[in-house]
Amino acid sequence: MIRYKIKNHSFNWGLIVTYLVLIIMVVIVFYPIAWIVSSSLNPGRSLSGSQLIPRNPTLNHYRILFTETNYLLWYKNTLKIAVINSAVSVVLTTMTAYAFSRFRFWGRKVAMMTFLIIQMFPGAMGMIAIYVLLLRLNLLDSHLGLILVYAGGQIPFNTWIMKGYLDTIPKSIEEAAYIDGAGHLTVFYRIMLPLALPIISVVALFNFFGPMFDYILPRIVLRSPSNYTLALGLHQFVSHQFANNFTRFAAGAVLVAFPIAIVYLMLQKLLISGLTRGATK
Repeated sequence: MIRYKIKNHSFNWGLIVTYLVLIIMVVIVFYPIAWIVSSSLNPGRSLSGSQLIPRNPTLNHYRILFTETNYLLWYKNTLKIAVINSAVSVVLTTMTAYAFSRFRFWGRKVAMMTFLIIQMFPGAMGMIAIYVLLLRLNLLDSHLGLILVYAGGQIPFNTWIMKGYLDTIPKSIEEAAYIDGAGHLTVFYRIMLPLALPIISVVALFNFFGPMFDYILPRIVLRSPSNYTLALGLHQFVSHQFANNFTRFAAGAVLVAFPIAIVYLMLQKLLISGLTRGATK
């Protein structure tokens, strides 16, 4: 590391460059957030006249969302889909990852490689097949169809990250339980699940946050306005004919992001421990 000393002052240029890069990255990340928040407080309905520091800040856009739109209904639908999807994904992924991590059976490596290969293809490639499948099952325009697609589509990725975490848990713990007379289900529920709580939290949160921002899949599956999610409802609200509701759209986006940011901050240590430990063996 390069150091220069001028008149009893030592300059660590490497540290200075590091701080400059960090400051630039913070500005790049937080400037769009600050712009959206300020736009939601600016009077008017167009972003062209919005200022970073509003001259006459107002909460009128937030009031209109709750009184003149179905924003609360969209929020309720989204939370319903997100919670159920998160619960179903955790159950399916945990059992699948435990089986791949602890048991040796025919086709195990082929199945894991199949999961890996599936992740190489973009999800948009399967949209037509998903639509036809839901149509034949009579699940179009239903939250159940959306939940099944979300939960099933996340199994390969979630299985890989959870298996990596379970592989780091010593098998001697399970062997001691087997010696004491515990069965596979007892070991799974009473030993493995508590030890795997960090990665389970990661999977649960990832599957909870996914439906909060997704637009493409709800746009294909849902038709009735009463079934709209937040992303779909806000898009219809801002793109309606002759509509110019971008500042109100910004207000809706802030209300979506605010609780999610709080959850991330509260569970930051748990998320980091789950992701980092699963990456090492």
